[in-house]
Amino acid sequence: MAYKIMIVDDHFIFRNGLKDLLDEIPDAEVIGEASSGEEFLESLSTHNPDIVFMDIKMPGISGIETTRKALEINPGLKILALSMYGEGEYVEEMLQAGALGYLLKNIGKQELVKAIDNIANEKGYFSDEILVMVTRQVFNAKKKSEEQSILESFTRRELEVLQLVSQGYSTTEIASQLEISPRTVGGHRNNMLSKSGLKNTAALISFAVKNHVISI
Repeated sequence: MAYKIMIVDDHFIFRNGLKDLLDEIPDAEVIGEASSGEEFLESLSTHNPDIVFMDIKMPGISGIETTRKALEINPGLKILALSMYGEGEYVEEMLQAGALGYLLKNIGKQELVKAIDNIANEKGYFSDEILVMVTRQVFNAKKKSEEQSILESFTRRELEVLQLVSQGYSTTEIASQLEISPRTVGGHRNNMLSKSGLKNTAALISFAVKNHVISI
């Protein structure tokens, strides 16, 4: 039995290209196309697809909102998101909307067959490039969170010391300006190095400037 498929994308040439690929797959039958989210939602009253290939960025209703509305109408739909490379920021939104997979638009026939098989069996499917992109985003988010925790651990006095260090003041000059001992100045600097895990003052200054807590 062939899987009934609909393609939702505002680019005619892409729809034709994807349809040509799907026509080469015995278990796939394209039963309809739509150039917008609105057109697709209206078509659900006359079409009953098993799998929907859904473009994310379209004029009018986005693929994210279309996915959400379509699943309210037919919770059994299996929706695969279609994306250009670099739009990985939409992955989480599409998954929250109910999509079961995420494909890049440069997909080939072999990957398409695997994606259809996975989705049909409720396994989900993601292009390798998307997985790499999402992994990188998670890593960067974790790194940003860790950096924020470090910055929040710096005291106001420590940041005052670091600001003056970045402006080229010596330990003695900083001690004089802040009315503290040179040893205390050194202690503040060492505390920040210990908290951040950085190896030297130059790296500490670079870290603080990058995160906009001091200026040079």
